[in-house]
Amino acid sequence: MSEPTIALVTGANKGIGYEIAAGLGALGWRIGVGARDQQRRDTAVEKLRAAGTDAFGVPLDVDDDASVAAAAELIADYAGGLDVLVNNAAITGGMPQTPTTVDLATVRAVVETNVIGVIRVTNAMLPMLRGSASPRIVNMSSSVGSVALQTTPDIDMGPIPIAYLASKTFLNAVTIQYVKELSDTNILINSGCPGFTATDLTGFQGVRTPQQGAAIAINLATLPDDGPTGGFFDDAGTVPW
Repeated sequence: MSEPTIALVTGANKGIGYEIAAGLGALGWRIGVGARDQQRRDTAVEKLRAAGTDAFGVPLDVDDDASVAAAAELIADYAGGLDVLVNNAAITGGMPQTPTTVDLATVRAVVETNVIGVIRVTNAMLPMLRGSASPRIVNMSSSVGSVALQTTPDIDMGPIPIAYLASKTFLNAVTIQYVKELSDTNILINSGCPGFTATDLTGFQGVRTPQQGAAIAINLATLPDDGPTGGFFDDAGTVPW
C-alpha cells in the first residue's frame, strides 16, 4: 500500500479551514489540523476522526516563530513529511477599516497574520515539501484583493476594508514571488478565492457555505503534476490579479 498524502491546513479548527481538512481527509489523506486554540483544535480533530479522517492536531500560531518551528518539527516526527500546505489562517481585523480612520495597529496585525504568517509557515514547511513527489501550496486569498476588479467600473466589491483587502493583494504578490523563486522545483503554488462565505470571519454573512468555500482549496491541493502554478482561481476559473 502507498503512503497517504500528508497535508497541513492552517486555521483548520473551524469554518472554511475545517471543511478543507474534511474534504482532503475524505480522500484518504492524513491531515494536520493547524490551530492556536487547543480546545477548538482537539474538538476539530475528534470530529474529523469520527468521520473517518486520519487527522492529528498541530499547535500552530502563524504569528509566532517558535510555534511555527515546533509545528514543522511535530509534522516531521509524527507524519514523516509533508506533501501539501494550505495557508488558510487569516483575520479581518474588524470593521470599519476606511483608509482615513483605520488604526495602524490593525493594519500591522492583519498583515502579520495574513501575509507574514504565510511566509513564516511556508518557509518552515518548505524543506519537507521539497522532499515530496507531488508538493502543493495553496494560499487562500480573496477576490477583494484583486486590483483589476477593484478598479473596474460598475463592479461593486462591497466595503473598503483597507487592512484586509490590501493584505490579500499583498498575499497574491507573495504567491507570485514564491512561484518565481521555486520555478526549478515541482511545487505547484496557487492562490484561491473561496467566495463570499458565511463564517465567523464574515460575521456569518455570505452567500456560500464553508463547504462550498473550501472547494477551491481542495481543487488546487489535488492538482495533477502538470497542473497550473502561479495562478489565482475561484470556482468559476481564473480571477484577475
